[in-house]
Amino acid sequence: MRCPTRILVLWVVVTALLLTAGCTSRSGPKPGRTKLDARLIEVPGAVVGNLFLVESRPGGGETWRFLVDTGSSVTLVDPAFARRYGTSEPAYDAPVMRVRDANGVPTQLPAVTLSRIELADARFERVQALIYDCADLSAHLGRPIHGVLGFPLFHDVILTMDYPQQRLLLTPARFPTLAPGSPIDFDTAGRLPLIPIEVRDRTLLVLLDTGSDVPLNLNPAGLALDFVAEPRPGATVAALASERMQELGRLAGVLRVGDYTLPEPIVDLTDELSSLGGEVLRHFTLTFDQRRGTVTFYRPSLAPILSPPRRSSGLSFARTSAYWRVVGVVPGSPADTAGVQPGDLVVRIDGEPVATWDLGRFRDRVIQPDRIGFTFLEGTNERLVALPTFDLVP
Repeated sequence: MRCPTRILVLWVVVTALLLTAGCTSRSGPKPGRTKLDARLIEVPGAVVGNLFLVESRPGGGETWRFLVDTGSSVTLVDPAFARRYGTSEPAYDAPVMRVRDANGVPTQLPAVTLSRIELADARFERVQALIYDCADLSAHLGRPIHGVLGFPLFHDVILTMDYPQQRLLLTPARFPTLAPGSPIDFDTAGRLPLIPIEVRDRTLLVLLDTGSDVPLNLNPAGLALDFVAEPRPGATVAALASERMQELGRLAGVLRVGDYTLPEPIVDLTDELSSLGGEVLRHFTLTFDQRRGTVTFYRPSLAPILSPPRRSSGLSFARTSAYWRVVGVVPGSPADTAGVQPGDLVVRIDGEPVATWDLGRFRDRVIQPDRIGFTFLEGTNERLVALPTFDLVP
């Protein structure tokens, strides 16, 4: 299994999230009961930083927000949701996952059997999950996040993630998939959607990972790769177990996914499983049929999907409402030349408190060919540094 949830944050902001920290289970929790009150249920969603969010509003004024992660074999919920919907039933089938606590000490995530998770008129009952504090994910996305919905949760429904219209569609699994587009088979035994794609006329398996906001994580082992823009260090990717700096480049040739093509895509080289993330998937409506082992990609046009240049401020951050802490500096960037170092604290951007800058606004700001004014806190003093944005990957 892939332990939840890998969120490789965009090239501008990085935060420590829930990643691969000592999973010992080989399979995710078994799904409970699923009840749909209609043949077609639509759940409004929101795409934030290429991540797909949905809300649960079961009544009584409650609102719970979740990330839908097809790359996770486990559902996670925060302590508040676990207190509200947890039962006394033992969670026998929940996997074991160990993460680091605030002091760096390994600790095991507690398991819980939830009475239900409701999405509009869909009701998932007896859901086995792990309890995890989603505060870092909430801070990164600039809104409260109460959990991560893993892929097995949707085993008994046909799941459609409509990125362009930002909605989730659920239909009973007993009905055949009638979605238009390009269907691709995946192996149902592994409980996660691993599909074949072509990279420079070579076929490889990749994980469809809606919990990652990057385009293509590519393991180069055994592949003879050519680049039109050689890989270079990018954002610092933080996890609970470790940190690493991305190696981003622009691949020569064409990436093919079903009937669709991405010429010269931007890739992040990894020593883990290759995966397609939200930056590519957001161009599609994806329909997952787990019982039949198919996923259907659809977009109205077969025109190639182009990857624009990857711009950067040269800095990666862990966010809070009061300050953004620098966790990485791109070597050789203007930020590096200016002497910015990991651990430095930013309290204002372009003169405005960081609390006013959500993920989407900052990403749009970085895309502009201009300078960004960062106000650093140094003891009781503040220092303004104007840093130009630049093409990290042309």
